[in-house]
Amino acid sequence: MNWVKELFGTNKPIIAMCHLRPLPGDPGYDKHGGMQKIVDEARKDLIALQDGGVDAVMFSNEFSMPYLTKVHTVTVACMARIIGELYKDITVPFGVNVLWDPIKSLDLAVATGAKFIREVFTGVYASDFGLWNTNCGEIVRHQYSINADNVKLLFNIVPEAAKYLANRDIEEIAKSTVFNNKPDALCVSGVTAGSETDIEIIKKVKNAVPETTVFANTGVNIENLEQQLTIADGAIVGTTFKYEGKFENFVDVERVKNFMKHAKKVREKFN
Repeated sequence: MNWVKELFGTNKPIIAMCHLRPLPGDPGYDKHGGMQKIVDEARKDLIALQDGGVDAVMFSNEFSMPYLTKVHTVTVACMARIIGELYKDITVPFGVNVLWDPIKSLDLAVATGAKFIREVFTGVYASDFGLWNTNCGEIVRHQYSINADNVKLLFNIVPEAAKYLANRDIEEIAKSTVFNNKPDALCVSGVTAGSETDIEIIKKVKNAVPETTVFANTGVNIENLEQQLTIADGAIVGTTFKYEGKFENFVDVERVKNFMKHAKKVREKFN
């Protein structure tokens, strides 16, 4: 797990989500505001997150609802433009997440210089977007073919809005995922973005693979932060940083500052 401190500069990092508004081709795309409005809004959120003291950011097409498992080229092109325009403003390590397409996430990481991606790389799921299959061997071979072997892979093994089809417990899934695929980290999620991650599931995963980095992936807030970080090796945080803690809102820098002040105090207990 040495890579965590090397990349983020701290143990138990807080990776903040920079959620991009609907992009061209998405049902909610603002045709009047266009791409420039999306860039401008993303810049405001990015600066608020960084001014609030987060350890890293991850750009995702969070508002490209309903999500695709084979993402259209226009989405990746638009995300690359946004990150390219923001690049000079980025002061912390950053990653990308093209929901829900690991191949496209790797392509975007190479294009932008992202240090990590988060995706669903393994398993077969019954999901809100239909039957969701994966092919980790193909993904990793693509990673090496495009010289992205330095990009860290964060495996979401409890993806939102989906259920593993096989009758396997989470400990077994964690162990076999680590044995077969050598992930850089495992992410454990709640039902949706902003839903609290079950601490008992995090415990089961961490106990099953104690040498592997495990992140709490959704629903971490200032009230449950200490409990979550007692087990998890870090957290990916989005909704709680927004005005009134609502998913659809923009980032509130004061909420970020308060959260990170608390996070730093909590981390002192583990350093």
